[in-house]
Parts: sequence; C-alpha cells; structure tokens
Amino acid sequence: MRIGVPTEIKKQESRVGLTPESAGELVAAGHEVHVQEGAGVGSGFADAAYREAGASILPDADAVFGQSELIVKVKEPQPEECARLTPNHTLFTYLHLAPDPVQARGLIESGATAIAYETVTDEEGRLPLLTPMSQVAGRMSMQVAAWALMKTRRGRGLLLGGVPGVMPARVVIIGGGVSGTNAAEIAVGMRADVTIFDRDTGRLAQLDAQFNGLVKTMYSTRKSLAEAVSEADLVIGAVLIPGASAPKLISRQQLRTMKPGAVLVDIAIDQGGCFETSHPTTHADPIYEVDGILHYCVANMPGAVPRTSTYALTNATLPFVMALAGKGTHGAINADPHLARGLTVADGRITHEAVARDLGMEYALPGWYTPRA
Repeated sequence: MRIGVPTEIKKQESRVGLTPESAGELVAAGHEVHVQEGAGVGSGFADAAYREAGASILPDADAVFGQSELIVKVKEPQPEECARLTPNHTLFTYLHLAPDPVQARGLIESGATAIAYETVTDEEGRLPLLTPMSQVAGRMSMQVAAWALMKTRRGRGLLLGGVPGVMPARVVIIGGGVSGTNAAEIAVGMRADVTIFDRDTGRLAQLDAQFNGLVKTMYSTRKSLAEAVSEADLVIGAVLIPGASAPKLISRQQLRTMKPGAVLVDIAIDQGGCFETSHPTTHADPIYEVDGILHYCVANMPGAVPRTSTYALTNATLPFVMALAGKGTHGAINADPHLARGLTVADGRITHEAVARDLGMEYALPGWYTPRA
C-alpha cells in the first residue's frame, strides 16, 4: 500500500504521523511510504533519516495526498486537508469529531474513510491509541499548572508542593482514568495535596491502593465536587466519554466560589472541555482569565513535547498501520473489531454512533462492514 505522512499544519503542532523507524518497518513489509519534506523536523527527525529508512520525500502536501492511499497523521484534518481527501483515501489520525461539525462535514463531503485513534479499543476495553497522549497530557498538566500558579503568570503565587511549615497547593483532579492518574503521579511527586474524583467506586479503590493513601479519593457528586472546587488552588479536568463530547462539570457560577488566581487545566478540551467556561487555546497564548480564575485549555498539549509524544504515539499506532496497509482498509476493519471501533466516517456518513448523536447527524454503518459477533 502507498502510505502518506503530511506535515501537520495545525497551529504549533510539531508531531508527525510516523517516525523514521516506523516508516522503515512499513518499507520492510513491502509498502511505499511518502513523507512530506520537513514533516518530521519539529520532532527532531531529518528528511535524511526517512530516506535512510526507505521512504521517499515529497515536496508538498498535494504530492503526498496525490500519491498515497492511506494518510497517517496526528491531529484532525484542517479544512484544506479535508479538501485534498478523496473516496480513495483512508485517513488514520485523531479526529475528535463530536464537538467539530465543520470537520465532520468536510470529511463526509470528501467521501474518504476516516478512522479515529481515540476510539480504537483493545481486549481490555481500553483506548490504546489515546492512552499515550493521555499519559503525556496528564503529566504535562502539572508542569503547566505549577507555572500558571506563579504570581508572574497571574496565579495565586503558590509553590505546588509548599515547603516545611507552609501548606502545599490543593489539587482536585476530576476523573481517575489515564490522564487523571498520570496527573496525580506528578502532583504527588511534587508533594501537592491531591484529591481525585470519580464515579467508579472500583476505580477509586484501585487508586487508593496504587497511591498507598498518598492521594484522597472521593465519589463525585455535584455537592462533593462543588465543595472541593471552592477550596482548590488547582483543578484538572480529565473526564473522557469515548467519542462523545465531555460533560460540563464546573459552571460559570461556580467560578465565583473559587479563590482568585486559582487555575483550571482542561485536558478534555479536544472533546469540547469539561468546564462551562472552557474554549480552546494555543501554546502561543495558552491562558485566559474568567472571573479571576485562570484557564489553561490548549487543545494539543502533547504538541509541546513532540519528540516524546511522537515516539509514544507511533509505538502504539504502528501495529494498526501495518494491518491497514497489509490487509487493506476493509479487510483490516472486518478482521479486527477493536480497529472497527475507530471507524468514524465512511461512504459519506458518520459511522460512530456517539459521534453522530452529539453532532445531530445520521448514523449508518457502511455496506462493506461485517460486524463480528
């Protein structure tokens, strides 16, 4: 199969869909890999490294899309990329379509088949292609929060871990999944006072055991969360509903109960955000203020550490890319129900039920798909 890797064009996105090592594995399996000139530079991969791996370097995105069947990216396609897609293309990338009707319409009109990293599953029901970036975002959330809490960034002027004789910052993490757990690991390491909220009592028990009592765990109700938020110096929003928009868990009214200069970090912003006052920001201008509360809502947090993120992502995606290239899109999806759960657009329709529901669009599976029992 002919596989294309275009340069990411979303603002301040430096990751790339394949490392040179991943490209080499595909070439060794008999596939063609076409990489746009400079696509890997932001992650520290020179064009020469791809050439040495057997990939070809093409001058621009038009050439990559024109000579490829399978497009492997990182971020959701921008409008000009949707315009390059045709019914002969399969797109494999993060999509986060639920809060993005413009992108959804672009993909539908292209006729391409689009498979979303974020809803591919594994045997345990986990999300293996979302996990590495959730790990990165969770760990990064504490770095950026510690920075935002400084008075020089308009925060409360707190050191996250305090010092002897001075209380550490109070951290509330909403969601005990991958992002929330990784955020807690760093927060505990920085000696913050950490409470994790979740509605899965089994997960809360696991977290209590995992952290040996170093974090507090709370069952999330509107009352318990509201009380904790009012006392928090930092709130991390890490709630995920696969494929669907994130629930709004902190209202604009609740901001008035918080301490001036407190910080909200919304890891769920790709799915619309879990704070009512959230809207996407960029690494160039990451923080804004609402009612005295700082919001960090960068939609591609892992893009700030592209080398780490690209390796982590491609380690996870390569087996699926190999399957798509080796069996063809239809063959790979029909053979693997976990990959099939990533199928989001095909034959001009939304093929993921939760995405279609949130977009208010028609949901239909393609005729070529045969669900496995």
